[in-house]
Amino acid sequence: MGLFGKNKAPEVQEPMDLDAVMKKYDRESNTRIWEGTPKIIVNSVLAIFSLFCIYVTLFTSWLEEIRLTSFVAFIIFIGYLVFPAKKGQQKVNHMPWYDIVLMICGTGAFLYYTANAMTIIQQGSNFAWYQIVIGIVGILSLAEVCRRSVGLPILIVAGVLVLYALIWGLSNPTLSGKLNYTVRYLFYSKEGIMSTPINVCSKFIVVFIIFGAFLERTGIADFFINIANAFVGGFSGGPAKVAVVASAMEGMVSGSSVANTVGSGSVTIPLMKKTGYKPEFAAAAEASASTGGQIMPPIMGAAAFLMADYVGVPYSDIAVRAILPAVLYFAGIFIAVHLGAKKEGLRGLSKEELPKIKPLLKQVYLLLPLILLVYLVGTSQRSIQYAAAIAIIVAIIVSLFNKENRITPKRIWEALAAGGQGMITVAAACGVAGIIAGTITMTGLANMLINGIVTLAGNQVIIALLLTMLCCIVLGMGVPTTANYCIMAATCAPILIRMGVPTLAAHFFVFYFGIVADLTPPVALAAYAGAAIAQANPMKTAFTATKLAIAAFIVPYVFALNPAMLFIDTTAVEIVQICLTSLVGIFGVSAALEGYFLRHMSWYQRLMSLAGGLLLIYPGLVTDALGLGLVIVMVIIQMLERRKDLVKA
Repeated sequence: MGLFGKNKAPEVQEPMDLDAVMKKYDRESNTRIWEGTPKIIVNSVLAIFSLFCIYVTLFTSWLEEIRLTSFVAFIIFIGYLVFPAKKGQQKVNHMPWYDIVLMICGTGAFLYYTANAMTIIQQGSNFAWYQIVIGIVGILSLAEVCRRSVGLPILIVAGVLVLYALIWGLSNPTLSGKLNYTVRYLFYSKEGIMSTPINVCSKFIVVFIIFGAFLERTGIADFFINIANAFVGGFSGGPAKVAVVASAMEGMVSGSSVANTVGSGSVTIPLMKKTGYKPEFAAAAEASASTGGQIMPPIMGAAAFLMADYVGVPYSDIAVRAILPAVLYFAGIFIAVHLGAKKEGLRGLSKEELPKIKPLLKQVYLLLPLILLVYLVGTSQRSIQYAAAIAIIVAIIVSLFNKENRITPKRIWEALAAGGQGMITVAAACGVAGIIAGTITMTGLANMLINGIVTLAGNQVIIALLLTMLCCIVLGMGVPTTANYCIMAATCAPILIRMGVPTLAAHFFVFYFGIVADLTPPVALAAYAGAAIAQANPMKTAFTATKLAIAAFIVPYVFALNPAMLFIDTTAVEIVQICLTSLVGIFGVSAALEGYFLRHMSWYQRLMSLAGGLLLIYPGLVTDALGLGLVIVMVIIQMLERRKDLVKA
């Protein structure tokens, strides 16, 4: 078998327009086209917004209502500046009159709240008709920014819930009374738009988004890909393993599944195809690894910051507890791509194609901002915001030693502008998530759902976990992870907690399944983005990605049923035990799904491997012993059959 496996000729791939891929699968990339002076003005507004966020977060003690409403007002303003009403070709330097009107009205609605915060707080429930109108304008303008930057699915969820509140969910006898109460609750109280999601976004997430924008400009993404290539690129199926390792490292600085897929996939996917991987497999390997970026400490996805606030623990605690599940997730994908390479007889890159390690080691200084961030957050010497701000300064200093990616004053301004633009999507999603969570609380729908599922599940925790998983995946199809987590934290996490699952484990469970929705058909945006780069069938890619990321569907059950994986009420011995059994279990499941270990597996060997893997993953000495026995028997049979094959050869 040659380099391309089974005598296949190498495919010639046309250069891929990565901007087009991002615009198709990532709404954040569908922006207006500004050039010349208008571009300078818009970028300046975005950069000023970043500086405003840093200043307010680090140096002021404003009243919460003033801080949050001014933040959302800025988001509305730049949201309309950046995002057009619809996809497609955009006129250069053009903003239609109706967008200007929407921008002014929406921004004005929130600034009205900012200017009159103390009066509004003190007036209780006595709101004038014009204040209700202002609230409606504010809610609708935020919803429109969310539609443009995030998409329709989250608005459909919010719209259905608001309609439910206005028609059935509230006890007020008149529609005007229900509308009045809804607007007061969602716009003027701290239970709707101004609730936990937007508070955490304005306080913590924004600084990390800016940090990510600066870190990208130091060239750290290329460093991650090169270092992964140097260490694993030469092994069997090397490029796929590079995708896994590089995406795991990139995930430490970026929480976007699609952006990670397109960023590293533009390099790794063509390499995977070159070494013989099928296009669907190449795209799926990159997409599944890139999606894991949102669960990889220290930065993880934006939802992790929300989790810290919901659960009431420091973010550093969340990051530490996420380490083992993240390692198991990437180990599962690594095992799957290794078995896939062995099955197809694929080799790695040649020595000539691999980057030299010595020059790369000279660039290790690029990791200093990350190392410092981990240290400051981990030791709690500084607040999360201060730690990120210090890391930004270190990133700028570090770039001075890199000629190719040296950050000049112009690039600092560009990084601030990129950070400002990056906040729009997250903030809009957080604002609408606040509307959803507020409506659920306002109508008592959360308690109805909790009681219904608890009754349906009976005393069986596994049934509650399964129903929660389905809710997360269905809701996550097109809904951003941040919003998905907010909704699940308000509805499904309390169900699991009532069933006896520890609070932190319950929140991690819904967090994980909100993320894997990016891989799960029919709306698997990360997989579709990878398929576009690989020129592969999108649906086949999504199903292959789901298979490769099987660990993401298993690991949450492990820590929900045995919280030792999250370092909850455990010992070092128990942690080692659960890591080993889970790794072997994930290997068993991956081998069964791939149908290959040392040679092709027969149906009964796959069944043994699958059963053994699942038993090992389920906590308990009896299940561990049975599972280990089944996997060992499968391995022995494979070794004996392999020996027979070698004798015959």
